[in-house]
Amino acid sequence: VQLAESGGGLVQPGASLRLSCAASGFTFSNYVMSWYRQAPGKERELVASITTTGGSTNVADSVKGRFTISRDNAKNTVYLQMNSLKPEDTAVYYCHALFLRVYWGQGTQVTVSS
Repeated sequence: VQLAESGGGLVQPGASLRLSCAASGFTFSNYVMSWYRQAPGKERELVASITTTGGSTNVADSVKGRFTISRDNAKNTVYLQMNSLKPEDTAVYYCHALFLRVYWGQGTQVTVSS
């Protein structure tokens, strides 16, 4: 089982990034997928979730209107489109899969700084 995140990096405030999480080793389409993040000295928090078919999504109030979660079950991949990034979005972003088991990715660093 693997969840491989990519797309993180260092950007300036106001910029955009798209994170990807490629899944393997399990039946991706059966799993609710989420993105979490953890900033230094803070607890890990839920950023966004998407149901198995992609028909319903949920995003945290802190990123509502700026971040969008989506998935492509044919590619076993979940995405997080992040627009209008702010310094407070700086964190390690983790991919998360939930169904009969819970899987976590290794994380990808997003740094928003001028």
